[in-house]
Formats: sequence, C-alpha cells, structure tokens
Amino acid sequence: MIQIKNLWKSFEGKEVLKGLDLHIPRGETLVIMGRSGCGKSLLLKLVTGLMQPDAGEILVDGEEISGLKFKELNQMRRKIGLLFQSAALFDSMTVEENVGFMLAQHTKLSRAEIREIVIEKLHLVDLDGTEHLRPAELSGGMRKRVGLARAIAFDPEVILYDEPTTGLDPVTCVEINRLIQSLHAKLEVTSVVVTHDMDSAFTVATRMAMIHSGKIVAFGHPNEMLENDDPILQQFILLGAPEQILNVSNPVLKEFILNLRED
Repeated sequence: MIQIKNLWKSFEGKEVLKGLDLHIPRGETLVIMGRSGCGKSLLLKLVTGLMQPDAGEILVDGEEISGLKFKELNQMRRKIGLLFQSAALFDSMTVEENVGFMLAQHTKLSRAEIREIVIEKLHLVDLDGTEHLRPAELSGGMRKRVGLARAIAFDPEVILYDEPTTGLDPVTCVEINRLIQSLHAKLEVTSVVVTHDMDSAFTVATRMAMIHSGKIVAFGHPNEMLENDDPILQQFILLGAPEQILNVSNPVLKEFILNLRED
C-alpha cells in the first residue's frame, strides 16, 4: 500500500532520514518505533504530503506523491486518515462539527448527509450521543476518539496514528488499543502506528519497524522482533516498557521484558 524508497530529509543542516526504505503491505497494522527525534512523526507528515522529502520516493497505492499538484494531492489525501497526537480538535466547534469539518469543506454533501456520516463514524468509535458536546467537555480518551472519527470520515484506505496512547491512563490506553484493532478489522484498512508505548505496540501490530540513525534497522512480525538479538532494539523495548511491569497486558512482551531485566 505504501512504498518508501531511499528517503532523505534534513532540518537546519542535520540529516534525520538517511536513505530510509520501507514497504508497508496492504491490510497490515505496522508499528513504527524509535527514539525521540529519529523521524517517526516526520515520516507520517511526508507520507501525507504535509512535507516534502529532500530526495527519494513515496508511493501511496502505486502513485508517487511528491510530484502531485495541489488538487491531485488533496485527492490522494482522501485515501489517508491521520490521528494527530493531540487530536487537534477545534475548541469552538461541537463534536459533530469537528468530525464533519472536512466533509463540509471538501464535498457538496448536504448538512443532513454529513450528519448521517458523522453519527455513523461516532458509533464506530463508541461515542454515540456525543455530537452536541464540545472538546472541553470530553476526557482525553474521548478527544482521541473524536479525532479518529474525523480521520475516518472519508472512508480512508490508510489510517495513520501519531502516538495514539500518549498522555492517557492505562485503562484508556487499553481501550484505544482495542479500538485500533476493531477499526482495522471492520474497515479493512492499512494502519501505521507511531508509538513509544511498547505494550500498545505489541498489542496492535501485525508488523513492526524500528528507525535508528535515519534508517530502518529492524523489520518483521512482533515475535520476530522479540527474537531479534540486536542490542539497540532490545534496549529500546526494555526502556520503552512501562515502569510497572504488571501494567503490561501482553503476556509475551511481559515475559520478554522480565527475561531482559534478569539478564
């Protein structure tokens, strides 16, 4: 679904991505891991065309996006839903207006048709009956769900999640993980999740990739990542795990971390 070839990107003379290659198969949930500043969130912005690479190619559903004109780029973006780390809701708008915002801006649908879509998307994220509320009246987890409902308003083929569990309590994190899995199954989408939360990562992923020094240094199924003896990867998994090991819900990950700590 997404092919990234020899991707380079620098800021203020500092190279962040250094010839990165990544293939994201259709229908997978790929989790991207890596230290802060390694380029994980940057990669999402490049995939959506919000930023342009210095060199390299990004193909979405076989279409190279860097050369697209503004109108063509907007059409391509309808294939991609993006959940921002902060949810990025408009505080002055209701939940209904937030979820339907892009539909109102970029389609000729009537208000009644948009409302019908909004109600449907809110149901998918378990927020029935919240359309009249404003962001200030919502919990952090609910705001994330509203942002996700907006991200799927156009029935995208790809959903990008930027740190979906950051700042949430353990119970809400579990709920968000289940929601990611549920939407992946119900909508049959390709999902890309950027996260530091190892419990979340090993719960939702069907494949995983780790960025280090501007490149992909590990790629595979979750069990393959746990069996990978690369010290950088093992250290990241250990440090990225919750301080309280009992909070880890994934039993395979819990056993792996306990064995690492014993060593």
